[in-house]
Amino acid sequence: MTVKLNEPTVEEKLKALYSLKKVDEEIRKIETLRGELPLDIQDLEDELVGLNTRADRFKNEVAALDSQIAQKKNDMIDAQAKIKKYEAQQMKVRNNREFDSLSKEIEYQELDIELAKKRINQYTEEINSKQDGINKVSDAITDRNEALLQKKKELEEIISETKEREEELLRESAALEVKIDQRLLNAYKRLKTNSINSLSIVKVQRGACGGCFNQIPPQRLLDIAARKRVIDCEYCGRILVDENIDVEESEETVSND
Repeated sequence: MTVKLNEPTVEEKLKALYSLKKVDEEIRKIETLRGELPLDIQDLEDELVGLNTRADRFKNEVAALDSQIAQKKNDMIDAQAKIKKYEAQQMKVRNNREFDSLSKEIEYQELDIELAKKRINQYTEEINSKQDGINKVSDAITDRNEALLQKKKELEEIISETKEREEELLRESAALEVKIDQRLLNAYKRLKTNSINSLSIVKVQRGACGGCFNQIPPQRLLDIAARKRVIDCEYCGRILVDENIDVEESEETVSND
C-alpha cells in the first residue's frame, strides 16, 4: 500500500475533527445568543410589506370612491342645469303635450339627482369604513416598526459584542477542515445536521457512547483508544473518540506556554 508523504494519521484527523467540533460548539453558542432574532426580524419585515400593501389598497379604493363622488356631484350639477332649462322651456310651450313632455324630463332629472345623492351617501359610508381600516393598519405599521427597530438594535448589539470572536472561530474552523479528508469531513457535517444538539463526534463515557449512551463492546473500546481507524457508534452512527482525545492537546498547550 502506498502512503502519501505528510498525510495526517488517523489520530491526527480525529484530534482535528474533535477540535473542529469544539470550535463549532462555540460558534453555535454565539448563534444561540442571537436566538430567534434574525427570524423575528424577517417575520416583521414580511408583515410590514403585507400591511403597507393593504394600506395602499385601501388608499387606492378611497381615491376611486372620491372620484365616483365627484362624478356624481357633476351629474347633479348637469341635472340641475337641465331642470332649469326645461322649466324655462315650459314657460314658452304652446300646448299641454309639450308641457307634459318637459315635466317628465324634469322628473327624470330629479330622479337622477336623488339617485346620485343615494350613491354619494353609499360611497361616503364606504370611504369611512375604509378610512377606519387605514387607521387600524397605520397603527399596526407603527407598532411593527417600533418592534422591528428594537429587535434590530438588540441583534446589532449582540453582533457587535461577538463579531470579533466569531470571525476568529470561523478562521479556526477553516484551518481545521484542511487537516481532515473530505470524506470524513462530509460525514461529520452530515451527522452534525441530523443529530440531536448537532453532536456528530462524541467521547466515550464510562464505556458508553456520549451521544446515545449505549454500551460499547470491550474490543471496540480498545480500537477507539488505539486511534488507528475511525469508529462510529453502532446505535446512533456518531463518530466515537476516547476520553483523552483532547487531554494531550491541552498538555501540549500548557507546555508551549
